[in-house]
Amino acid sequence: MKVLVSDPIAKEAIVILKDAGVEIVEKTDLSPEELVKVIPEFDGIIIRSATKVTKDVIEAAKNLKVIGRAGIGLDNVDRETAKARNIKVVNTPTATSISVAELALGMMFGAARRIPQATASTKSGKWEKKKFKGFELFGKTLGIIGAGRIGTELAKRAQVMGMKVLAYDPYVKTNEYAQVVDFDTLLKESDYISLHIPKTDETTHILNKAAFDNMKDNVVIINCARGGVVDEDALYDAITSSKVRIAAMDVYEVEPAKEHKLFALEQVIVTPHIGAQTAEGQTRAGVQIAELVRDALKQ
Repeated sequence: MKVLVSDPIAKEAIVILKDAGVEIVEKTDLSPEELVKVIPEFDGIIIRSATKVTKDVIEAAKNLKVIGRAGIGLDNVDRETAKARNIKVVNTPTATSISVAELALGMMFGAARRIPQATASTKSGKWEKKKFKGFELFGKTLGIIGAGRIGTELAKRAQVMGMKVLAYDPYVKTNEYAQVVDFDTLLKESDYISLHIPKTDETTHILNKAAFDNMKDNVVIINCARGGVVDEDALYDAITSSKVRIAAMDVYEVEPAKEHKLFALEQVIVTPHIGAQTAEGQTRAGVQIAELVRDALKQ
């Protein structure tokens, strides 16, 4: 059996596969065209978020039995074509839940105390103590859109800090750490709104102009989920009109996002899609996907 690792994964994962007798080829800089050319020789492929396993890739595969995604989202895999070709698709939905939840929490602290802006100001030689008056998280209401694993991990932490936690999720009726409410209630009552949902036809631009108009003034928006679930033009308008106090974003509609009009706004905190980028999370994701791919190849 031969597996292509087309995005970097933890070294522990490579050891697991090699110990199972799997031949590993690590090529992490393949273009889409190159991937189509090399995929016929492989029985499995392991990816993260960078590699796109498209219809062209899957149709070019002659021996492919399993596609392993070290992470949660599967929007970079053509699952319909894979299913039609009887190719198993596996992922690691629990591996980085804590990592992403902790980033969202960090974004909340950063927004409340304007830590990135104060850092930049102080490093530039200024001493703007009065400008960076912040506010506490204690006693505020956090609205979580998506009450799955990551949303629940964030809710646990927010509850401990004395926040009231609301959650909206059409597929969840109750949550131990949050009060499940309808979408409009969450928008109207939340001081912070954090998204933890996949990008689907249903969730694309779930935060749009109408949604922003329904929110409290000075709301804080956190998106560590997927680019495209927030209408970025509507977010820009909401920030410049002071409806949104601060937005903190880890994901974008187009990535890599090296230029964006939101980046010019002081009220925006940004990171380059690092939600899952912790040592612990990446090790868990790598080990779990290696085990899943190994087991799929044994069948």
